[in-house]
Amino acid sequence: MHVDTRAPRVRPVRAALLVLALLAALVGVSLPGAGGAAAAVPDRWGFAFLDNPTPPLGYVPDTTRQWGSWPSPATNPVKVDQTGVGSYLVHFPLIASSGGIAHATAVGRTGNWCQIKGWGPAGTGQDVAVACYKPGGAPANTLFTVLYTTSSGTPAPPGGGYGYLYSNSTGSVLTQYNSTGAVNTSSWGGSGSGIWKAWLPGLGSSSYDGNIEVTAVDAAQGARCKVADWAPSATGQTVVVACFNAANAPYDTRWTLSYSLKRAVHGPAFPPNRFGYLWFNGGLPPGGNFNSTGPANTLAGSVPYTVTLPNVGVPSDTAHVTAFGPGPDWCGLALPWNRTSGTVSLYTICFNGGGSPVPGRFFTAYTSVV
Repeated sequence: MHVDTRAPRVRPVRAALLVLALLAALVGVSLPGAGGAAAAVPDRWGFAFLDNPTPPLGYVPDTTRQWGSWPSPATNPVKVDQTGVGSYLVHFPLIASSGGIAHATAVGRTGNWCQIKGWGPAGTGQDVAVACYKPGGAPANTLFTVLYTTSSGTPAPPGGGYGYLYSNSTGSVLTQYNSTGAVNTSSWGGSGSGIWKAWLPGLGSSSYDGNIEVTAVDAAQGARCKVADWAPSATGQTVVVACFNAANAPYDTRWTLSYSLKRAVHGPAFPPNRFGYLWFNGGLPPGGNFNSTGPANTLAGSVPYTVTLPNVGVPSDTAHVTAFGPGPDWCGLALPWNRTSGTVSLYTICFNGGGSPVPGRFFTAYTSVV
């Protein structure tokens, strides 16, 4: 297996599918459908929570917080190898794919953050490389959530919307998806700016509706990316992405972004029937507060915040957090989420440039598989 952490390239889809077909024949497994023009969202996906920051080779993380689109996830678990201090390789079985995106969120109170180094097929599986750092930029062993997803075609009913893009540091789009069939784009603010505008046409509305998640992608050094601003319109969504290095300076790096409206963070809806998201920008805009079972989610506290999502808590499940606003602050989960009688509590925590906990603004998203 080789995860490409150099300047990314788009892999030829036809060649990749031929390789996968040969591998499937050799090992006697059946792969999920490749996803064509009429495919439902997503084609292939997987998520996991690394609950041991120093895992042995072949470690199987928390089985109640991992799942995916391959056959029998319960008997084909996600595995994680640690490849160095703060460096991990997550092995999702049987979903080898080209394109798609990955997200990672650190879990802990120390100010560590996690980012993606790269991803790619490994035999019949999909590997995602994750790197984690502590304030100041030194690699650090860290708990984290990780998600990979790839989509094509248009989503099955009911409505809502979903899109993603993976941008190079210069703003060229490496891979993208838009459930309306439109093409997402990215424009760069210029050398050293660490700023981009993502445009997702046809999605959302003129109100602040939906959820946004952003993750830095960098194999060379620590990088953090966030949503600096968001401008909705009737014709699409403009999202300003800002990235910083470990010294809190604007930094040109690659990044992934996903936008979901009444859909789970990895793209589908109904199923899953139990998911939700919340945007805190100093208040709780109604369109940024969604619960698939009906009641509103709530927010309490500040360091950490407690985001409560009623009725949705069913394992297996996952959660992600992205900081919002100007400046180099970042956010994550203070500890793993809690499920009590179906209610989920997400403990979101934010940090300033020095790594001290502070009140912050953020997007957070949760989904179960059911």
